Amino acid sequence: MLAGTAPLDNSERGLLLCGHGSRSSSAVSEFGELARALEAGSSCYKAFAYGFLEFAHPTLGDALDNLRARGVKAIDAIPGMLLAAGHAKNDIPALLRNYELEHGIEIRYGRPLGLDARMLAASARRVREALGGEEAGFQSRCHDTLLVVVGRGSSDPDANSDVSKLTRLLWESLGLGWAITAYSGVTFPLVAPALDLAVRLGYRRILLFPYFLFSGILIDRIYAAVDAASERWREVEFIKARYLDCQDDVVETFLARVAEISSGDGAMMNCALCKYRELIVGFESQQGEAQASHHHHVEGIGTDQQGENQAHAHAHAHEHSHNHSHAPYPHAKHPLGAITLQDSLTDAKPSKD
Repeated sequence: MLAGTAPLDNSERGLLLCGHGSRSSSAVSEFGELARALEAGSSCYKAFAYGFLEFAHPTLGDALDNLRARGVKAIDAIPGMLLAAGHAKNDIPALLRNYELEHGIEIRYGRPLGLDARMLAASARRVREALGGEEAGFQSRCHDTLLVVVGRGSSDPDANSDVSKLTRLLWESLGLGWAITAYSGVTFPLVAPALDLAVRLGYRRILLFPYFLFSGILIDRIYAAVDAASERWREVEFIKARYLDCQDDVVETFLARVAEISSGDGAMMNCALCKYRELIVGFESQQGEAQASHHHHVEGIGTDQQGENQAHAHAHAHEHSHNHSHAPYPHAKHPLGAITLQDSLTDAKPSKD
């Protein structure tokens, strides 16, 4: 909160949903559906807007200007993201803080969805749907099924560990035969080596669930990796579960995060294992790293409809820096991944995330 400002009720505040952005028009459209659901459930605010950190329009700067133009005196902002990694911890809060200082408007920042009972329910629903629902023989199918949960992947080991925790929760909650975790990029293991391992465990059925909010290029590549594995091991049944999308449980979790901002009752982002705050083995050089947004070069450059290559308030409270380079990921050359997922059927050179 800016010094000298008096408390405001929500009727004078605007609500901002901060998206990552995608080159995929379908992902941007699905995010828009979430935004409309969130707006409908937060009518106590004077105005609502959403924007994207990179690739898509409106940008977060555009959305902030929109709220100010509509007369709000302060803004509550939440990250439209699953887990607290670099975007939620650094990029978005740095952008919001700079805007707050430039325009003299108070901005309160909430936390991402995180691991939540509702998010577990939404994930379990996708797994159940993929296995044919709660019809006769469902539990037997669970026992014969190996689950592969695929997370986005981050250079933040704390966020990566949350995906592993979700995997265990789904495994135990549904009574699945076995479960492993993979990532679409940045960290390891990637999807292809994870599927190689899964087949060797001898289960007759392998179900892959992408722990993603929306569709997009990475979802397409993840499903393509499953298709390739299915062609290679025809004796195994491979099933592709749907990503989370705008389920009621997802919307309700976002609304709970909004309510936490006003009540002050919500837990802050986890700092106990955060590489920016604590000395984490293997990531020692990033303790106390400056908080800065790294996405100016791809802000609002457009979705796949426009061409792919067009031109914290968080508890850590790092100082802002104008050095916009990412710290190197210490396991970038790990033999099981750390590169962005590529179609294994092409000869394209993998790009660094």
